[in-house]
Amino acid sequence: QVQLVESGGGLVQAGDSLRLSCAASGRTFSTYAMGWFRQAPGKEREFVAVISRNGNIKDYSDSVKGRFTISRDNAKNTGYLQMNSLKPEDTAVYYCGVVRGSSRQRDEYEYWGQGTQVTVSS
Repeated sequence: QVQLVESGGGLVQAGDSLRLSCAASGRTFSTYAMGWFRQAPGKEREFVAVISRNGNIKDYSDSVKGRFTISRDNAKNTGYLQMNSLKPEDTAVYYCGVVRGSSRQRDEYEYWGQGTQVTVSS
């Protein structure tokens, strides 16, 4: 079992940056790909980014490509999402999850964190 805890969310202005962290328990973090999703009020949880087990392969949604960067440090059992040039439409609860193979499909993820709120004011 993997337990995930997100942190780093907050209230920022448009154009600002934030870095989210996802701390994983256990020794199996490196055997999973890790993804970030977000959920805005009244909307479904949507894919943001995913990184492969060794960090060599990264995939982003079109809405964040060029602004967000996903990374991981397996030695620290931690994943990250660097978010730059934030927009009001990025406002959501951000969740990290782990999956066996790099995937954009929410239903394939085995474990999730509790989420961290990101609010971007205009």
